[in-house]
Amino acid sequence: MLGEILRFLLEIVFTLFGAALIARAWMHAIRLPPFNPLARAIYQATNWLVLPLRKIIPAGNKIDWTSLVATWLSALVYLVLIWLVAIGALIPVALLPAAMGSALIMAIKWALNLVVWLTLIQAVLSWVNPMAPLMPLLSTLTAPLLDPIRRILPRSSIDFSPLVLLVVAQIVLMVLARLSYSLMGV
Repeated sequence: MLGEILRFLLEIVFTLFGAALIARAWMHAIRLPPFNPLARAIYQATNWLVLPLRKIIPAGNKIDWTSLVATWLSALVYLVLIWLVAIGALIPVALLPAAMGSALIMAIKWALNLVVWLTLIQAVLSWVNPMAPLMPLLSTLTAPLLDPIRRILPRSSIDFSPLVLLVVAQIVLMVLARLSYSLMGV
């Protein structure tokens, strides 16, 4: 039972931290102003890892490679800790390449989950309180994903683009889950 509790807590902490790192990279890509309160909170929560890594891996003009590498490293540490809690020993060296690939898949899963949650929150807020102070930020974050879908879908009185994005994200998550299982030999 203690192992289950520890795995649960590790999953929550690392998923939230991974989502913050991905959000940091996304905010860099869409050029979100850093004075936004949410952006400042994310920067403060992730600076302890990103700033030292930035001395080795510079952030690109459009892509924040430092935050993405930090996300991958966090996913790798998460998988090692989960293995340690479940098995009681470190990952064997022979499984390290598979763990590194699984960490990449885990980081992609975190990104897709972040997309799902941001899209859901934006959709619910658009029905409940479209003038909420959080709406402009959510619109800015999700617009690069929703706008291409809106261009493809026929115009109607209801915006179905969030639904399409959610379905696509869930399908990709299912494919990644299958790929992750096959990578680890399950």
